[in-house]
Amino acid sequence: MKFLIQRVQNAQVDIEGEIVGKIGKGYMILIGIGEEDTREIADRFIRKMLALRIFADENGKTNLSIKDVKGELLLVSQFTLYANCNKGNRPTFNGAGNPTLANELYEYIVSECKKEIPVVQTGKFGADMQVRLVNDGPFTIMLE
Repeated sequence: MKFLIQRVQNAQVDIEGEIVGKIGKGYMILIGIGEEDTREIADRFIRKMLALRIFADENGKTNLSIKDVKGELLLVSQFTLYANCNKGNRPTFNGAGNPTLANELYEYIVSECKKEIPVVQTGKFGADMQVRLVNDGPFTIMLE
């Protein structure tokens, strides 16, 4: 499993010119699901993501979590996080989970995040999406 977490001022996902997910301050997370991933792994990633202290406190130190700042989440499935570019110029995605498994785990992650964060928006699994964001910092972290 991979979470590419970007601290954002705002972010949105469009599909065919229509906004399907939009947030203000929070995290825009690209989520890659691998063949060996499970709900237990997803739970560990969710706990870690929610506990990260990467928002500034009153002294400008990164001491606050997304819950502390009442941040929002935009969760986007992204199998290309599993791109392998070791041979040739065309990436392979052999490590990505099959779509059925990946969609199930993605939906599980969304539902678990909704239990913890009041505003959780999403893209659409498997869709051609356009993602816009204002990365705050910039601050980007990869959880693997």
